[in-house]
Amino acid sequence: MFKQVIVLRTDLKMSVGKKCVQVAHASVNACLKANKRIVKKWSEEGQKKVVVKVNSRRKLLKLYEKARKKRIPCFLVSDAGLTELRSGTVTALGIGPAEEEKIDEITGKLKLL
Repeated sequence: MFKQVIVLRTDLKMSVGKKCVQVAHASVNACLKANKRIVKKWSEEGQKKVVVKVNSRRKLLKLYEKARKKRIPCFLVSDAGLTELRSGTVTALGIGPAEEEKIDEITGKLKLL
């Protein structure tokens, strides 16, 4: 089974709409980095996605490095600064799609958003 996990920072003052957009950016861009064969299987399984939270930039970057070291497709979102946040603010991380077990090793203990 395959899934995708999106990690969102909760220490930033973002509106609900802004949070949704950051999650979408993380999801789409991580998917674009994934192996097409895995994306196809993930799609056939229903495109399982889970959104979890962290409360700091440092924790988000640590997860990003873990995913990269395990060679799991991932994408770190840096805001453009057009609305609520300063340009370059790191807001979210998309991990996968990839095998659930591999992603769970990185994000399995995080709380749901």
